[in-house]
Amino acid sequence: MPMLSFSDYLDAVPKVELHLHIAGAIRPETLDELAYLNELRLPKPAAELYRFETFYDFLEILRLAALAMATPQDFARVAFECIEDLHRHGNARHAEIFFNPHYSTPTGIGYPELVDGLIEGLDRAERAYGVSSRLIACIDRSVCLPSEALQMLDWMAQHPRPQVVGIGLDGAERAGPPLVWVEAWRQAGRAGLRRTAHLCEDNQAPFEAPPAHFSHCRDALGCDRLDHGYGIMADPLVVARARAEQVPFTMACWSGMAPNRAPRRQRIRAMREAGLKLVLGTDDPAIFGTTLGHGWRTVFADLGWGVAEARDLSLAGVEASWLPEARKAALRASFTEALDALERELDPEDRTLDLAVTRR
Repeated sequence: MPMLSFSDYLDAVPKVELHLHIAGAIRPETLDELAYLNELRLPKPAAELYRFETFYDFLEILRLAALAMATPQDFARVAFECIEDLHRHGNARHAEIFFNPHYSTPTGIGYPELVDGLIEGLDRAERAYGVSSRLIACIDRSVCLPSEALQMLDWMAQHPRPQVVGIGLDGAERAGPPLVWVEAWRQAGRAGLRRTAHLCEDNQAPFEAPPAHFSHCRDALGCDRLDHGYGIMADPLVVARARAEQVPFTMACWSGMAPNRAPRRQRIRAMREAGLKLVLGTDDPAIFGTTLGHGWRTVFADLGWGVAEARDLSLAGVEASWLPEARKAALRASFTEALDALERELDPEDRTLDLAVTRR
């Protein structure tokens, strides 16, 4: 039997996806079809629409794409295809996916119909591919008010679903510091929901959130983990605290803006070398033109990482997940068994990856 190349090994490593927005995971052909069916006028075909220049252009595209999903069946289709892509192109075994209920209010769909559509698609995908999943209701701070975050929590309380396990905060951080959202996040904590927030993600934009926002998210908002977080590297004291507390940071391996890609990978390197706890993800895979496997291969090729890093990052995803402890223990055991088997199959002479062959 031929031995595994390092590229194939990385694809086969079991993974957890903790940083993915459902509106950014709509396949271009699906977006075109849903937009046509739901009479949403796109300014150009999705494949062209998904090419953009700035972070703020991207946010507009993300919100527009979300409007193409107008029925529970639309959400089910996109959720199923999202998991299918994670499974086929990166061997994801568990995913925790962001959705923004307020993006969809202009279509007239209600929160319970939206969520039940997502759950239907995720359940069907789990039966087909064995990938478990959870949902995180999210607020875009660029377009939502604090009162709308409280409204979202009311919807969640009135229509509880065990698959919806937490809340998140995304959008452009120039809209205001995390403390603006403190009441909603505290209310979520009292309701037993897990909490996260995007932190310092728009590092190439005119605005970059200060490292002090880390303490806002941890101390005031009670965040269990944080998304992105690259900007904290500007403050050694914040880095030391994050390392001591072993706060998980969910990374985006790939950017939709070419100038951001190399700096992004170098920030990932710096964060890992600083002893921070990282989980690699896709963020908005369809819009960015990436996959989970492509993201991993690109990072590993550029940073010269090997088997030890692959094992560590694979298991870090399990630990950072919001699964119940019993489910987490079972997933940890299955990941360890799979990693052991893959390492036995890996060609001992092929332990590196050329950046030029990181196909998607």
